[in-house]
Amino acid sequence: MEILNAINYFSAFLTLIYVFVVTTFIVGWFKIKTYKKDAKQPEAVVSVIIAARNEEDKIAKTIDDILAQSYPKTLFELIVIDDHSTDRTAEIVKSYDRVKLIQLNENKALNSYKKMAIQTAIGQAKGDLIVATDADCRMGTEWLITIVNYYETTGCKMISSPVAYFEEKSFFESAQTLEFAYLIGLGASTIGNKNPSTCNGANLAYEKKAFFEVGGFKGIDDLASGDDELLLHKMAAIYGDKIGFLKNREAVVYTHAKATLGEFIQQRKRWASKSTRYKEKSVIILGVSIWLFNLSIIVNALLSVFFPITLPFLIFQLVAKMLVEFVFLSNVMAFFRRKALLLWLPILNVLHVIYIVYIGIAGNSGKYNWKGRMVK
Repeated sequence: MEILNAINYFSAFLTLIYVFVVTTFIVGWFKIKTYKKDAKQPEAVVSVIIAARNEEDKIAKTIDDILAQSYPKTLFELIVIDDHSTDRTAEIVKSYDRVKLIQLNENKALNSYKKMAIQTAIGQAKGDLIVATDADCRMGTEWLITIVNYYETTGCKMISSPVAYFEEKSFFESAQTLEFAYLIGLGASTIGNKNPSTCNGANLAYEKKAFFEVGGFKGIDDLASGDDELLLHKMAAIYGDKIGFLKNREAVVYTHAKATLGEFIQQRKRWASKSTRYKEKSVIILGVSIWLFNLSIIVNALLSVFFPITLPFLIFQLVAKMLVEFVFLSNVMAFFRRKALLLWLPILNVLHVIYIVYIGIAGNSGKYNWKGRMVK
């Protein structure tokens, strides 16, 4: 019984920590004010970079969106790096006169083809500001000028901008949209709290000079993932006060959730694999505490079957989790204008516990499939 009480009180302690952590997310989110761009004419020369592999069904729409930007045509270029596609991706890119195509041609196997693709493009880029996105993304015509206006106004060395899922076709995809918004909000809030932890490479801008000053991807180039988050950590180590999150709806990039559970698991294993390279202690503690909290919920759920005394602690954890996440997500979803999805939160809340514990283990053990390759 003493052991059971110790478990219950420890789980209550973890719950309080989790509530505190998410409360800091709420505070960080509000610290970032909605950015309103001015009418100032842009001056920065920009290189928009897309690393693409087997994206023949989506890349044309992405290119069309970027070429339709209101940004002065003489001040930006679009570079697409074809990462050994086996479909018509390169052929489609070649059909555009204003797009520069680079085709990777390494004769040796790599673990991080995407980092190689991005670094190759940056080496040939004309722009002083690099804006990275993905080949399956959509954006409005004011996307690029909003990013540059923020850059020229704030002087940030790296700018994380919002990404959202759209055009959901099922409950599974809607649930991903809600969960993904949580991750975007989390990344924004840590930037707001001056302790950057995560960002998304589908909408990320940084100075080319700063990229080389931090050594580019050196030291993280053996890991398949991390062209965004781990680069953020390197930037933050040198330019901690010059990392910004652009809270403006015109800067949002849209992409699609994964259609199947298998694709979703592989994606999240890839994202979780980056945690093995975290160096900032606060980021590590944050991740471990969240994982332990969710694990404690599962442990208490199992114990409550045999020991009813555990049930109040389980209920306390679930209610506390749902309430604090609802407050956080209601503000994030209001920004994305998707508050209706909060109706799914009670169901997602329970499923999310299992998902966090599983991905925390699976993402740090072994290889995963990414774009038809087994990497780690």
